[in-house]
Amino acid sequence: MNQPPSKYIITASEAESMARSKGLSLPQLLPSLVKSAQDLARTPISNFAVGAVGLGSDGRIFFGCNIEFPGLPLHHSIHAEQFLITNLAAHGGGPKLLHIAVSAAPCGHCRQFLQELRNISETQIVITDQPEENPDYKPISSILPNPFGPFDLLDQETPLILEKHDNQLSLKHDSSIIQNGITPNLSNGNCELIDTNEEALKTEALEAARRSHAPYSNCPSGVALMDCEGKVYKGSYMESAAYNPSMMPVQAALVAYMVAGGGGYERIVAAVMVEKGGAPVRQEDTARLMMKYISPKCDFRVFHCV
Repeated sequence: MNQPPSKYIITASEAESMARSKGLSLPQLLPSLVKSAQDLARTPISNFAVGAVGLGSDGRIFFGCNIEFPGLPLHHSIHAEQFLITNLAAHGGGPKLLHIAVSAAPCGHCRQFLQELRNISETQIVITDQPEENPDYKPISSILPNPFGPFDLLDQETPLILEKHDNQLSLKHDSSIIQNGITPNLSNGNCELIDTNEEALKTEALEAARRSHAPYSNCPSGVALMDCEGKVYKGSYMESAAYNPSMMPVQAALVAYMVAGGGGYERIVAAVMVEKGGAPVRQEDTARLMMKYISPKCDFRVFHCV
């Protein structure tokens, strides 16, 4: 796992120290960090930066911000709350999100995505247009009454986001590379780097697929990205009970890339996706489209699993 820089994750000891230095509790500290989260946003379309800061049950503080992609349909955008939950899940922040501070009231899309966390109705939220000196927390249930969520469709034992997933998947023996065109794009001339790391990328993408939260479609998938230095970043598919707010694996991998300190998207030179062949929910075409626009020379390969 890549070690993320402190700007996206604050350790438990750092968080406690920051809170003590300001004479605040950890929940009271969160609103003061929202502006820093907003500063991480990439919003070339709307120019409207959203920041979200959450306290995990392990005591660490996690950041999220909204990300937009010019040239792509708007539904490819990553919302700040989605970024935060993806960051929390990928770095083992514990089974619960205890408190969350956001710069603007969550949209319906995000309120729905948050339902994939167990006991989310108990999580306390503050919107920072309220005075920072006395943050007015209230339960998330107060901003989404009568929610539709996982347990309208699943049993109580099914793991949710932030809980351990182990989809029993393996690569098909006859899984062949699926690429754009006949000759692979050599990704900024890094052919040797890519070919050398293909097996590692397949392994990481398969591991991400095994960790997918896909209880509604049973179509897990994972993506592994590699930058021009050979560093690998992976992301798992995460479904919503309402379907549309689901987080695509390529989006989750891009969150991992940003959290680990990745720069411009053009530094991503290779991508491997693992998903089920012929599945009713397939990610390949959407992921290809996304990578085509954000890193046109990226070599994209797909392998099927069972």
